[in-house]
Amino acid sequence: MKQPHILIIDDEENLRHMLSVMLRKQGYHADTAAGGEEALAKLSGHAYDYILCDIRMPEMDGREFLRQAVSSGVTAPIVMMTAYGAVDTAVACMQEGAYDFISKPFKRDEIVIVLKKAEERERLKEENRTLRAEVAGKSSFYGLVGRNPSMLAIYDQIQRVADLKTTVLIQGESGTGKELVARAVHKSGCRSAKPFVAVNCGALPETLLEGELFGHTKGAFTGASSDKPGLFEQADGGTLFLDEVGEMPLALQVKLLRVLQEGEVRRIGATTSSLVDVRVVSATARDLQAEVASGRFREDLYFRLNVFLLQIPPLRERIDDIPLLVRLLVRDCAARIGRETAPKVEPEALRRLMAYQWPGNVRELENVIERALVLCDGDQLAEHCLLDGIAGESEIKVCPGENLSIKQAERNMEIELIRKALERTGGNRTHAAKMLEISHRALLYKLKEYALE
Repeated sequence: MKQPHILIIDDEENLRHMLSVMLRKQGYHADTAAGGEEALAKLSGHAYDYILCDIRMPEMDGREFLRQAVSSGVTAPIVMMTAYGAVDTAVACMQEGAYDFISKPFKRDEIVIVLKKAEERERLKEENRTLRAEVAGKSSFYGLVGRNPSMLAIYDQIQRVADLKTTVLIQGESGTGKELVARAVHKSGCRSAKPFVAVNCGALPETLLEGELFGHTKGAFTGASSDKPGLFEQADGGTLFLDEVGEMPLALQVKLLRVLQEGEVRRIGATTSSLVDVRVVSATARDLQAEVASGRFREDLYFRLNVFLLQIPPLRERIDDIPLLVRLLVRDCAARIGRETAPKVEPEALRRLMAYQWPGNVRELENVIERALVLCDGDQLAEHCLLDGIAGESEIKVCPGENLSIKQAERNMEIELIRKALERTGGNRTHAAKMLEISHRALLYKLKEYALE
């Protein structure tokens, strides 16, 4: 069994020595650090299973260490140690990501019990990861990145539908990775050895799109000098991905519906049809139900395409995936632009990236990272390398007009911050409270006070 590795952070040498001796007797491999800066340096080169950290320390206190550790992607349970009955600060640390806290002076058994509880939690998490390894932890999802529950649900849904011929509709904002999801559906299923053919329905005019999809015979129109198979025939046995299917003209929607219903395709100029075995996956950033209501999209085709729906969450709804995405994008972008080594991302830069709304989603994040790498000369990707538009916290402006009341301005500011936090977290009050750095109870009180229920 692996010996758990623990990092003890305290400015008191005697306490560090006492804890390290005690925990080594309990079967832990213990390292020590005299302050937050030293601890962060050790974390940059080693992955610890557990961290014990004092709150009151000179220079960098425990709370600031916690913030920087969490923002840099440290996932080990962090137990805070506090004296003088400073429970409020310890609770605030838990709201910011600490696993638990323990008050000084403490008995040996108290430390051991807290760590055993943390071990049990980690064991359960590992069991859960193992159970979901098929959907969350393997390369079979080909480029899909994220451990947020909404993404884990997507992986699970992909696996359920991968081996079926069921048509799949992928909905999501621009830049969320809809084509990556379509490729994952194809490559994790029984059709993976057959072709994956993609076409953007909004990138071609109607006449060209028809020829691309269905093909044509020699002499079917001016310039048709030979027979040409369409994308349906090219994808035979595999998957045809119709990106931006909401842009397809109505006349072509009728022909697409016929192919889906009959499993046959007829080239332009041909007199006979041929059977095709194609799994159709389509994607759109539009609200197809609204398009149907407005008459711009056929209702019968909508029902044919929307047999199995995959709704891709926007990046702002899975902020906890940003550290992982940033690490991978920094590595990939650095290789793409010819940098020998990928720089490390400074905590403040990562904090700013996590605070931004990302209207362009993962595609925008990738563009920002690549530009930052061009501007960044050293081995650290610093905050100043980021785009000016990545302003960290959402810009909130207070325009009092003739009313110069500070109390009223503070009230307006609180209302706006609460609204933005709830918007970012999809209405999850627990997560919103953590983002606002207040207790869940305080948030509930303010929601009632400001009539934001």
